[in-house]
Amino acid sequence: MKHLAAYLLLTLGGNTSPSAKDITSVLESVGIEADNDRLETLLNELKDKDINELIAEGSSKLASVPSGGAGGAAAPAAGGAAAAGGAAEEKAEEKKEEEKEESDDDMGFGLFD
Repeated sequence: MKHLAAYLLLTLGGNTSPSAKDITSVLESVGIEADNDRLETLLNELKDKDINELIAEGSSKLASVPSGGAGGAAAPAAGGAAAAGGAAEEKAEEKKEEEKEESDDDMGFGLFD
C-alpha cells in the first residue's frame, strides 16, 4: 500500500510514469525502506495504464458494493426527567470514549506501514 501511495503522490505531482527510483526516493524521504519485489510488481501492473482511468473503474465497482445497513435510532425516553437523565449519561459516555480515543493516538500504525 505504501508503494501505491507513493506512486499516486508522484502522479498527482505531475510525474505521469514514476520509476522505481522515484518511488524509492519518496519512501526514503519519510524513513521507509522500499520492498523491491512489491515495487516491481506494482510497476508491472500499472505499466502503460492511465491511473485516472483505473481510479474511475475502481470507483464504479465500489459503488455497487453494499456498505452496511442503517442502524436503528435510540428510542425516546418516556418522561422529561428521564430524558434529561439520559442526556447526562450520554455526555458522560461520550467523554469517556473521547479519552480512550486520545490515548490510542496511532495504535502502533504509521501512515506508510
